[in-house]
Amino acid sequence: MTASPPRFDKSRLPSRHVSVGPERAPHRSYYYAMGMSEDEIARPFVAIASAGNDSAPCNTTLDAQADICRQGVEQGGGTPRRFNTITVTDGIAMGHQGMKASLVSREVIADSIELSVRGHCYDALVGFAGCDKSLPGMMMAMLRLNVPSIFVYGGSILPGRFEDHDVTVVDVFEAVGQHAAGNCPLARLTALEKVACPGHGACGGQFTANTMACVGEAIGLSLPNSNMAPAPYKSREEIAIAAGRQVMDLLARNLRPRDICTRAAFENAARVVAATGGSTNAALHLPAMANECGIEFDLFDVAEIFKSTPYVADLKPGGQYVAKDMHDAGGVYMVMKTLLDGGLLDPSPMTVTGRTLGENIEEVTWNPDQKVIHAFSAPLSATGGVVGLKGSLAPDGAIVKVAGMDRLQFSGPARVFECEEDAFAAVEARTIEDGSVIVIRNEGPKGGPGMREMLATTAALYGQGMGEKVALITDGRFSGATRGFCIGHVGPEAAEGGPIALVEDGDIISIDAEAGTIDLAVSADVLAARHERWERRPTEYGSGALWRYAQNVGPASKGAITHPGAVAETRCYADI
Repeated sequence: MTASPPRFDKSRLPSRHVSVGPERAPHRSYYYAMGMSEDEIARPFVAIASAGNDSAPCNTTLDAQADICRQGVEQGGGTPRRFNTITVTDGIAMGHQGMKASLVSREVIADSIELSVRGHCYDALVGFAGCDKSLPGMMMAMLRLNVPSIFVYGGSILPGRFEDHDVTVVDVFEAVGQHAAGNCPLARLTALEKVACPGHGACGGQFTANTMACVGEAIGLSLPNSNMAPAPYKSREEIAIAAGRQVMDLLARNLRPRDICTRAAFENAARVVAATGGSTNAALHLPAMANECGIEFDLFDVAEIFKSTPYVADLKPGGQYVAKDMHDAGGVYMVMKTLLDGGLLDPSPMTVTGRTLGENIEEVTWNPDQKVIHAFSAPLSATGGVVGLKGSLAPDGAIVKVAGMDRLQFSGPARVFECEEDAFAAVEARTIEDGSVIVIRNEGPKGGPGMREMLATTAALYGQGMGEKVALITDGRFSGATRGFCIGHVGPEAAEGGPIALVEDGDIISIDAEAGTIDLAVSADVLAARHERWERRPTEYGSGALWRYAQNVGPASKGAITHPGAVAETRCYADI
């Protein structure tokens, strides 16, 4: 005989406001209209948030996974209530004005989930996300609301196959540069674009989506070894059901996201980003997530951790393998096991399993036969795959991804562009000289607005064979797929009159990713005189979401956040 689901006392849960007592009869009438029974209305209401849509393959399986999650919620004694949020898919928004919407969408995603949960008084949350900004946006909402929550990644795409090699969408971006340089016939480019992305799932390398999927496990919000399973795998259904069941256990324990995501948990997450050669975007998203908890954790905190973390996972774009290979090798927990063995991981933070990270890792056996994840004693490099920089060009910091790079120092004359389009046109026209330091400004959070990624430009450079011959600096940001000497998040940004706004063609810029410095060889007196003449570039956005974002967004070093976070909170939603 099957045991009946556990009962919950709703007297302290948010959903009591919409389902308990004679005064809530009108509210209950809506639930009866949707076919719910009296018993279902009496159970806790669990939000299942999906970022599913037809915008890109990253998101196309999410709604199905979210619907399967209902089974687990019901098995655990809850009533599932699914809703959707938006996404902006970077691979499609890349290289044009649409990219201004990408980082802004992170805030819209977090806000929309918050408002839906608040408005309908849901008691717990399971979130499904697949594309870059939807992952941190979903986790930010969980931390902001602080109801028992589990984050589920929809899974990565399988690698494409072209000319007997595994390929990803980055190969297509780089082939565009090769075509412009006359080294890739149009027929070859067309053949590649048709096979690079063979089905459902997010970009396969250690780009932003997979980086933040690793963060979900490392920070304790995802079930162990759940996020690296590719989107087409049948195991994703089992993961969805397990997440629904487990969130009910968290609700019974009243174990909340801020109990899980402590300062130590954020430090663990930063370690995993560095160890996997992850996306520089993590240096934006981790501070933004910490803000939702009331934890001070900025770019410099992240960079300090990156500096002392070895690079151990041989993943694209700096390495050889993709997310599927990492999953087959043992997943995120295999990475964390080697970091724990080296004394670089704190085992004490709690996780959504109800056990500590260390207790979860104890169940993992090291796989000596796999080649993707190196032992702590034999890393790919002693320093993590991502490095923080600071100096006269970036007093508020900058960041660079060095995974797979041989050259860690660069010095050369500036070639200044006022926006990405101008730089891309110069790259396509092949007017960039070897040894140049390309400066793209007015692309920061405020100045863009929206802090665009520059993958189209960096990939075109690499495709032309210029990737190791020039450096690129911007107050915007880079895709996790970017490779080469590319420095982003330079602060203060140009729109705030930072030093990057004052650079002129020919100024010598020196970068040392080993020492962590980025300097402009121009005297303070000359910079002061330039600042006197400087005028802020007018924005083309006088209304709408981009205007509103520009009015509220803070510096990249703090995560490009738009509100004070939990530090200013007087009452948490979960306690209403």
